Amino acid sequence: MTLSNSEEQLMQLLWKQERAFMKDLVEAYPEPKPASTTVATLLKRMQDKKFVGYKQLGRSREYFPMVPQKDYFSKQFKGLIKNFFNNSPSQFASFFTEETNLSRKELEELKTLIDSEIKKK
Repeated sequence: MTLSNSEEQLMQLLWKQERAFMKDLVEAYPEPKPASTTVATLLKRMQDKKFVGYKQLGRSREYFPMVPQKDYFSKQFKGLIKNFFNNSPSQFASFFTEETNLSRKELEELKTLIDSEIKKK
């Protein structure tokens, strides 16, 4: 299951804070800040999708992520490769290295990372 853009923006704030009350989440938004009712609606949708949980503390709820950021990013990234690069990581790598205008140093760092992964396999 995926998140809408506005849900993903809120999820990024929650991943960063790890645990937060709604007022903390609203405050973390850049200007113009959304209404607290908007954030409450997003949180409810994200709870229904099993991305967010909460702990009731008196009359307040402390929200926390139920999906690790790395897991979500990994799934999104795999979908990107599948949908835009014919499920070919090498096509993605080619596009990435050509279109991002990497410096020689950055390319060498990537090569070192790839060489290290090759040795592990």
